[in-house]
Amino acid sequence: MTEQRPSRFAFLKQLRKPRSLKQHLIRRLIVVVPVFLLMVVITRSGWLDNAYDRFTFGKMSWYDNTALVEHLRTVITNQGLTSLPRNCLVFIVNGDASVNTPHMEVLGRQGHGCPGDKPAADMLFSLRIDRAQHSILTDAGSPGSFHPLTP
Repeated sequence: MTEQRPSRFAFLKQLRKPRSLKQHLIRRLIVVVPVFLLMVVITRSGWLDNAYDRFTFGKMSWYDNTALVEHLRTVITNQGLTSLPRNCLVFIVNGDASVNTPHMEVLGRQGHGCPGDKPAADMLFSLRIDRAQHSILTDAGSPGSFHPLTP
């Protein structure tokens, strides 16, 4: 029979008193509350949206109108072209996925959870997309005069 050696840290187990329920809860809260606050800050600051856009929007996404609209929501809010939240932006796409240079109108929705009293959608600006060159032109701030939008 082999003799079983005591663990190196067995003496520490003997010295440590069992934790009370109050101590256990406080230790858990010390970890959970900062993590929760960090998640709220990350979500509110837009870091999560930016990370999602970087991972999901690729070269072939320029030819998918749904992916392109989600990318434009992130770019428009990051560039500060409007003060509306991204869920209050409405895109009207003139041209389907087969059109290489679609024209989009960006509307700002009001009411139903968006800023504004009555339900409406006002024209904010227009976008011209060149899918092959991966470029976006906008007339934000200067209606009718298009300039590049850097993503």
